[in-house]
Amino acid sequence: MARDYYEVLGVSRTTTQAEIKKAYRKLAMQYHPDRNPGNAEAEAKFKECSEAYEVLSDDEKRATYDQYGHDGLKGKGFDPNFTDFGDIFSAFSDIFSGFGGGGGGRQRGRPGPRPGSDLELTLPVTFMDAALGVEKEVPITRGVHCETCSGEGLKPGRKPESCGTCAGRGQVIQQQGFLRISTVCPVCRGQGRMIRPDDRCGTCGGSGRKRETETMKVRIPAGIDSGVRIRYVGKGEVGDPGAPPGDLYVVVHIEEHDLFKRDGHETYCQVHVPYPTMVLGGEIKVPTVRGEETLVIPADTESGKVFQMRGKGLDDPRGHRPRGNHHVQTMVRVPKQLSQAEEELLRKLAAISGDSLAEKGWWSKMFGA
Repeated sequence: MARDYYEVLGVSRTTTQAEIKKAYRKLAMQYHPDRNPGNAEAEAKFKECSEAYEVLSDDEKRATYDQYGHDGLKGKGFDPNFTDFGDIFSAFSDIFSGFGGGGGGRQRGRPGPRPGSDLELTLPVTFMDAALGVEKEVPITRGVHCETCSGEGLKPGRKPESCGTCAGRGQVIQQQGFLRISTVCPVCRGQGRMIRPDDRCGTCGGSGRKRETETMKVRIPAGIDSGVRIRYVGKGEVGDPGAPPGDLYVVVHIEEHDLFKRDGHETYCQVHVPYPTMVLGGEIKVPTVRGEETLVIPADTESGKVFQMRGKGLDDPRGHRPRGNHHVQTMVRVPKQLSQAEEELLRKLAAISGDSLAEKGWWSKMFGA
């Protein structure tokens, strides 16, 4: 009769998934075949705890087991069927990522050609270019395959030799106690081959690469926000022969504007309006990102009032939302210099309104300022 899975792992029925995983890893290391070569009892316990973990680590299987036991799992067609250790390692690759080499572990073959690395470029963009969209020509310096050797790093007619450190496998096995850990060969960097100095390509020195600067057209969509990354597939560093190149990421940095501000797709500006217009009402021209628009100012408008102009903001570059709005804050314009006639009119207005004004100082009276 099969043992209780909680008992096998030494955990309670209320234990968390993290604790289940921890308990299983401890038992798996204890009964691992590399640590117990030829031990049939350890092999049986290793398979038993792996079966228990397969059930208890799956929320659906665990719920079925809690309610109906082993018979309930069979009714749902559950059968671990671990015919060998390779099946266990395949099922729980996250648990056995540190095990490699002989025993029950599965030794990995030499890795394939390495893909190219990604590149990232920060592109400064003016506020208006980001608002309306623009296409820029940007120089991109990246590694490309050497044309002489097609990226192989060899002189014509020459062949590489197998790496002596890893015997062409691209990986080396390190023994740490009972663990055997497979790592990338530090000499050939996982390629499994070496190029003799006399066989190296004279153009690239055996690297198979050269640096090249290409002028690329980068399209900045209207309404893009600062910090957005635009991806260009295959425009990064070149990979090994037969492997894809990396990607290029252009990070947009939007410069500040003297007049306009933005919050998402909403734009903001501040305009100064003559005092008579604020009091009596009228029409003024206000700036938007697409040019001047007419704004009606109602009578008795207070300084600092914000008007919203619908649909006069920024586009959504993905087209998912309608264009944003433009917000205009109106402030009373205070003239820096007044003519004598203007000053007299203002003093008369203040007198009618009962407002108190400061008199001109003696210096102003003496010099007529």
